[in-house]
Order: sequence, then C-alpha cells, then structure tokens
Amino acid sequence: MATGSRPSRRPAKPFWAKYTDEDLLDVRLCDLGLKDPGPMLQARLERLQQELEARGLSFTPRVWLSSEWFSPDGVPGFAVPFYLAHPRLMALEKSMMLQVEGGRESECMRILRHETGHAIDNAYRLHYRAQWRGHFGRYTQPYPEYYQPQPYSQHFVVHLDRWYAQAHPAEDFAETFAVWLTPGSRWRQQYMTWPAMETPSWVDAAMKEVAGTP
Repeated sequence: MATGSRPSRRPAKPFWAKYTDEDLLDVRLCDLGLKDPGPMLQARLERLQQELEARGLSFTPRVWLSSEWFSPDGVPGFAVPFYLAHPRLMALEKSMMLQVEGGRESECMRILRHETGHAIDNAYRLHYRAQWRGHFGRYTQPYPEYYQPQPYSQHFVVHLDRWYAQAHPAEDFAETFAVWLTPGSRWRQQYMTWPAMETPSWVDAAMKEVAGTP
C-alpha cells in the first residue's frame, strides 16, 4: 500500500448476492455488473502469469468473462465462465449443473493452461508452421461431432479428462503446451518411451524460440 493512501474498502456485495436461484436466473448476464474477475479468479490468473514468466514468455493472454470456456480462432486470449467471478454464481452453477467446471483450483489451473495454449498458438501463428502440422496435424481439419478416444494410446499426452488431446490437432497442441507449462511437470520422464514425446519436445523448442518476443 502506498504511503498516505487510504485503506481500500471492502467491495459492496452485488444486489443479486442474496437472490434465490429462481430470481437469480431471471437476471441477464449483462445486468450482473461483473466488471472484474473477482478475487479468487484474479489470483489464479496471476498465478498463470507467473508460470508464463517463469518460462521466459513475454505473453499475457487476453481474458474476459463469458458464458463458457472458449478461445476464438485468431485471438490471443480466451473466455472464462462468468460464474467463476463470484461464489454466489458458482453456487447457482452447482445447483443447476451439479458441477462447477473450473471451480476447484487444480482443475481451474489445468483449464487455464490449456486455453493459454490456444491463445499463444494464435499469438505467434504457430499452426501455420510446417513442423506444427507435422507433429499435430491440420489445424483446419473439421472438429468431429464426437470423438472416440483411445485411453491406452501413447501418441498423445494426457492432461484434461477424456483424453482431450485426441479430439483435434488444435486440442493436441493446447494439451501439450499445458503439460509443458505445468510447474513441476516431469514430462521428459513420463513420456520418455512414448511416441508422444516428440510433441512436448517440439513445444519446448518452439517456446524457447519465441521467449522474450512480444
């Protein structure tokens, strides 16, 4: 705190904080007044930034609140579900969906690292490189309506549930980046004998190349 500054006031509770589930469901997303990610999500985003900086990456993904997790093509950032911005909204999500995707810190950090993989891929246009296509496949390949994962395949890293790296080349890269970024990851030992070892090794080389580049 700067010398002579006044202590910061505790933020006022939003008008809908004590609403019943039924009443809260009637409030439009744009009327919730969510102007920042909230203390919990902000702390996790700051932790993500520290992980990026520890890897020498001069990259800060653009992050905004929306209805769900997603990273648009060509955008160096991603959306985070609005309910993670406030405990009352998380409680509503749990009541309606029986789960809160990203509610637990460990799960949230895994998803944040994955979405950052998409964002950094867009920022540096990595999927335009022939080597990217050689390791992961065609970025323009249509997403399947459903995919049938092979749980025992050693051609893909494992990060999010449901063997998500197998869903699409873009997801394969994002999952591989997340494995590479995770602090304390022992990917060299874990994938040493797997064909998948080639992908985190390539990500490691590519990130060293772009490190320090805005």
